[in-house]
Amino acid sequence: MNSGQAVEEIKKPPAKAIAAAVTGNALEFYDFIIYSFFSVYIAATFFPTGNDFTSLLAAVAVYGVGFFTRPLGGLLIGAYADKNGRRAAMILTVTLITVGTLGLAATPSYKDIGIAAPCIVLLARLIQGLALGGEVGPASAMLLESAPKDKRAFYASWQMASQGIAVATGGVVGFLVSAALTQEQLASWGWRIPFLGSLILIPIAIYIRRALPETLEEPTYDNGMDMLSIIFSRYGKYVVLGIVALMSTAITAQVGNYMTTLAISKLGVRAEIAQLSTILGGVMMFMFSLLAGYMADKYGRKMIMFWPRLLLTVAIVPMFMWLIDSQSQWVLLSVTMMVTALTGMSGAASLVAIPEMIPISVRATGVSLIYAIGVTVFGGTAQPIFTWLVQMFGAVSMAYYVVLMSLLSLIAVYLMPETRHVNVRD
Repeated sequence: MNSGQAVEEIKKPPAKAIAAAVTGNALEFYDFIIYSFFSVYIAATFFPTGNDFTSLLAAVAVYGVGFFTRPLGGLLIGAYADKNGRRAAMILTVTLITVGTLGLAATPSYKDIGIAAPCIVLLARLIQGLALGGEVGPASAMLLESAPKDKRAFYASWQMASQGIAVATGGVVGFLVSAALTQEQLASWGWRIPFLGSLILIPIAIYIRRALPETLEEPTYDNGMDMLSIIFSRYGKYVVLGIVALMSTAITAQVGNYMTTLAISKLGVRAEIAQLSTILGGVMMFMFSLLAGYMADKYGRKMIMFWPRLLLTVAIVPMFMWLIDSQSQWVLLSVTMMVTALTGMSGAASLVAIPEMIPISVRATGVSLIYAIGVTVFGGTAQPIFTWLVQMFGAVSMAYYVVLMSLLSLIAVYLMPETRHVNVRD
């Protein structure tokens, strides 16, 4: 593609880029949410050890495997996007998530095919992790590079907003399926319905992505190792700052997901109210991510990364003390909504600033690696750490952990450059 064609295509309205990013990204996060929601039934289907706790532990461990393949997906698919274009990489990630979802939803139980069942599920989770690790970089690059200059942050904020859509949708679907079926039906086949349902939208996502304009004019580097060398030798500082800045977002996003477990196991809140907190948290993340994008276009990226994170750092311990003292379902909903709203704002602004720090030639690879490493190391370990802290020191201890990690992220944000006026085509 020559530069004249590229410029002409980029002038087209970027609505297709938003639709493509939202459909694909939301589908991939939705599958992760649904797996967590129905992990008890997945454990019984594929990991029947004879002990409920051991089976659940095995299912949760396989869930975690999906996090730890994200950096590999970030490197491989990010490099593919910087060499072959954003559109090709975004079609690849949706294809991979289709394979992973089918592998989980359509695999017979352990009772039917024996050890092959958990092996297939493990492979499916590995593929899903690869896809999700490689999704964020190309999608963020596409949104940023196709948006009008004065609305780049708003368009790029749809990346974080789509995660909110996935959380809310996953919560609603999980709640409806659980309410409509008996425990026996859920355990036998009902838990598969939300996974199979998501497959209906995948052809739509692929169709939209195939129609996208390409925003990468010509690749600069021939292979992933060249790109990786350039990223760490020239932009290593930005990689480190980006990972640390996203660290607290990854952790507090898991706070929102953990609230259901905390509410049921420690606070005695009814299961349906705890599930409602997940749905409301997703709605708040969606709304406040878009608000952050709008404000970042007006006031700059750093301000919107910094102040919501600082407010959350100051407020989270008092909020958790309030929740523990009251043990009220309404306080649970309020705390969840406040945490996810502030997380959505700072996270959305981060996913604007980080791609803007890295040049177009290696942007998808760099962003994929930063996001995948940050989410894997800190998001992937958050729930086990929360569980241990709550067991050893009480529920408020997880809030202190968030404070510590948030302080480190605030330092990173302070050291990052303001990228509002950079040329993202360079």
